[in-house]
Amino acid sequence: MEIKVVRKVLDVNAKMAEQNRKLFAEKKVFVLNVMSSPGSGKTTTLQKSLTRLMPDLKCAVIVGDICTTNDADRLAVSGAPVVQINTDEFGGDCHLAAHVIEKAALDLDLDNIDLLIVENVGNLVCPAEFDIGEDARTVVLSVTEGEDKPVKYPLMFRECDSAILNKIDLLPYLDFDMDLVRKYIREVHPGMPIFEISAKTGEGFDPWLDWLKSLVLKKIR
Repeated sequence: MEIKVVRKVLDVNAKMAEQNRKLFAEKKVFVLNVMSSPGSGKTTTLQKSLTRLMPDLKCAVIVGDICTTNDADRLAVSGAPVVQINTDEFGGDCHLAAHVIEKAALDLDLDNIDLLIVENVGNLVCPAEFDIGEDARTVVLSVTEGEDKPVKYPLMFRECDSAILNKIDLLPYLDFDMDLVRKYIREVHPGMPIFEISAKTGEGFDPWLDWLKSLVLKKIR
């Protein structure tokens, strides 16, 4: 019985996600779903990314958290329109589903947006299971989390289109094997682009932003 219920939830979500995808296609809005565990540096990465993207692209953000507007407040400083979703209203969901993205999108001027970034709820499990109508998915993994996360949570890395390895400025102080984490990522998702960055120093952002810009421009032109 439980399996049937889960399947029904995912089927309903998939239908709503397809409606979202059609809307974003009509409006020529590229949607990026960014996922990670809490503390990976996802928000700081997006802050730095928005600063460098916005001279060329019109950006907006939907932020998912169980409680608070902390991340939304930080991202709003960029000047991008930001919509906050707090999932405590829905029982504290650990992911964003397609129907809440659809409602949040109503608060945005989609005709004046090129890139919509969704900062999903911090979790390496649930968000990977829910299509929200996005064009691409990126997972952020910090070097403070351990090399084995891609093989412990393979669905997340399998479902994403790129991976960001963040906090590389801390590598001199950690016992972290970069070759091993790359190996694990490619075992789960062969050929997946991997971007090594420091959200604190800005190191490594050019390849990541070039990859993202190329996808956005391909859709909006």
